[in-house]
Amino acid sequence: MAAIVTPLGARNPLCTTIRKAIQKGLRTDDGLVVAEGFHLLEEAKRSRCPIETVIGTEAALQNWNGLEQSHLETRIFSVDPVTFSTFSTTETPQGILALVRLPEWTLSELLRFPALLVLLDGLQDPGNAGAIVRSAEAFGATGVIFLKGSASPYHPKTLRAAAGSLFRLPFVTAAELPSFDFPIYATSKSNAEPIDAIDWREPCGIVIGSEGRGVRPEILAACQPVTIPTDTVESLNAAVAAGILLYEVRRQRSRP
Repeated sequence: MAAIVTPLGARNPLCTTIRKAIQKGLRTDDGLVVAEGFHLLEEAKRSRCPIETVIGTEAALQNWNGLEQSHLETRIFSVDPVTFSTFSTTETPQGILALVRLPEWTLSELLRFPALLVLLDGLQDPGNAGAIVRSAEAFGATGVIFLKGSASPYHPKTLRAAAGSLFRLPFVTAAELPSFDFPIYATSKSNAEPIDAIDWREPCGIVIGSEGRGVRPEILAACQPVTIPTDTVESLNAAVAAGILLYEVRRQRSRP
């Protein structure tokens, strides 16, 4: 028995709700995130996040394997391609999106031993933020903290760049740097030790600063500065730098 698909007009309040959430880069008033594309839809299902609503064009819904699952408890709506284009944040829309409920995390849930936190300080590009979250999950981080001024973890572009990691990896938002009983490191060029001179096997955190100004001085003052040795170039893309740091931590922690 196929799921019931209900046509949805462009002026329906649900369409307005989705556009508002996308424009603000936040959750809907009901606490749902907009996850666009087949990959995120499947990642949400694989991560066992509740998928409350699916909206797609008729063509996209026909290509979605969840449509024929009789046990599906998700509301499913069809819209015309023009209406869907008002939702999409991609250049080539796949014609399908979902409203997904993410887990709610507390700071203590990010501190599994040995803790490895990634803190984003004013990182405004949602693509970079999402890519860092993906690397954080890949290299065994225990959680991510989005500090003031950073891209929203609920922005559709952040979710897309994270490729499903935000459905699984614990994360919180915070106005300021929390206090921890382990060292927090921050990328810097001044008075900084190279990353391979640090013992990363103990609990720690890593701060990644904004693309333009780096880590805020007041945050840097509370951290131990580290640097990634490079030749010729002065600095690296924030997501690239985060990936290198996280790999070094993983490399050291995986040694016998």
